[in-house]
Amino acid sequence: MIDYQSLTFDYARCHEQGVEAEKSVRPVVVVGAGPVGLATAIDLAQQGVNVVLVDDDCTLSTGSRAICFSKRSLDIFDRLGCGERMVEKGVSWNVGKVFRKDELVYTFNLLPESGHHRPAFVNLQQYYVEGFLLERAQALPNLEIRWKSKVIGLAQRGEPRTDDAHVALEIDTPDGPYELLARYVVASDGSRSPVRKLMGLDSHGRTFKDRFLIADVKMEADFPTERWFWFDPPFHPNQSVLLHRQPDNVWRIDFQLGWDADPVLEKTPERVIPRVRALLGPDVKFELEWVSIYTFSCLRMDSFRHGNVLFAGDSAHLVSPFGARGANSGFQDSENLAWKLAMVLERRAPDALLDTYASEREFAADENIRNSTRSTDFITPKSAVSRVFRDAVLTLAREHAFARQLVNSGRLSVPAVLHESTLNTADEDRFTGQMVPGASCADAPLTDAQGNAQWLLKQLGSRFTGLLFCRTGSALDTETRAALDALAGGAVPLDFVAVIEGEGAAPAALPAGTTVLRDAQGLAAQRYGAQDGAFYLIRPDQHVSARWHRVSAPRVERALKRALCVEGTA
Repeated sequence: MIDYQSLTFDYARCHEQGVEAEKSVRPVVVVGAGPVGLATAIDLAQQGVNVVLVDDDCTLSTGSRAICFSKRSLDIFDRLGCGERMVEKGVSWNVGKVFRKDELVYTFNLLPESGHHRPAFVNLQQYYVEGFLLERAQALPNLEIRWKSKVIGLAQRGEPRTDDAHVALEIDTPDGPYELLARYVVASDGSRSPVRKLMGLDSHGRTFKDRFLIADVKMEADFPTERWFWFDPPFHPNQSVLLHRQPDNVWRIDFQLGWDADPVLEKTPERVIPRVRALLGPDVKFELEWVSIYTFSCLRMDSFRHGNVLFAGDSAHLVSPFGARGANSGFQDSENLAWKLAMVLERRAPDALLDTYASEREFAADENIRNSTRSTDFITPKSAVSRVFRDAVLTLAREHAFARQLVNSGRLSVPAVLHESTLNTADEDRFTGQMVPGASCADAPLTDAQGNAQWLLKQLGSRFTGLLFCRTGSALDTETRAALDALAGGAVPLDFVAVIEGEGAAPAALPAGTTVLRDAQGLAAQRYGAQDGAFYLIRPDQHVSARWHRVSAPRVERALKRALCVEGTA
């Protein structure tokens, strides 16, 4: 893993050699080297953007913190070049169980169908996630990381929304302060965001009057690799408990404490160990690794964009941890923002494209906050009537499927479907399935020309992609060939992926460089509701932008312009 001695930066260079160099305006400065900041910086660097990443610390996080990383986050990690390491180290799971007292209420499976590269979730301590991301970041030559570099001042300069607009950051280091200029700043500096405070901005929402204890417990245990949630268990009556397995024989246990609990007292071993012992029994040997107390909050900034400063992750929005919507939604922020910044900096899109980062991710944050609030209200009912309702639902759920849909022990993170995004092109043709404009792409197993196993999502990302579905033995018609040739020479770089269903040779006359893959199981065509000739336009963040039964160059070009906020697409 990370050599902590390598987490250094030559601060003196900023003063001895860098006075003139630092006067140049960097394309992007990312503030905060947590998981979201690292992911954003990596994504930008992989797209050719020069990035400076600054952080006021020089260590990875302590304790497990965020541990549940969703399938969508794993897909993003794959694109960032470190997904395999996350999965190899992590504990994969799809199954959860809900208990009331000591009785099983029901079991659920978050990924009941086969044919997906990644599991529904991987449990992995946040310090491992940060470590793998950091090692990937350190391998990128156009990504400079500066530790012990604290932002203590910020000023926006130049005419807004012009090439002259930029941000001046005052950076404090052990050797003194210096000024760092950036065209754009990404503030991913956590829930207490110093950048947000420097700009006089606030988050708004709701803080719930309840406290929870997190205990990372190292032990040998025979619990299965599942998510277990208890309502009113006999070992912790009138409260709730959550149990998760992590790597290295570490188990995460969350105990609800109530609002009146003393947060200082409850963190002491004298209070924590008896709670853990009551759950595990008298004969299980264990040791405490990390303990923390937290309070639920569901908050967000009114706007995620303020001039040339864009907020991502916990600095922009905060949700309660049940449902794993915090870090996972932050990674979706980073992938949404990175491609848009790259397009604007390459002058392929106007500055207005960054407004859609704010609108799309504010929409997603509202969805996450809504679901998180409902989970919290169900887990910790605040009135007698609410508690009667919850207990009745749990009683019915043992035997009735309809009631299980009402049980809410934390609706787990799924990517938001950006239905209302202005970047979407509405369907002109009738499709079936869930791959509507605004949805994140589903995965499917494929094979290449040599018969090697491949995955659809591995072929998508970083650039716009034209996804063509066709059958073997059916030649491309003249209109389709002409459309593909025209798009291949368009102003916006467009990759092509052809998914072939059936045995035999692929259709001839596909554009040069087209990735040709075979859909032997038919799952790709099924999940995309695609017939022969169907064409999907996929955004660089693997969201569907538009789809048609037949490809037409003018329609695709209009959809591309809309997806880039180019004028004249109304």
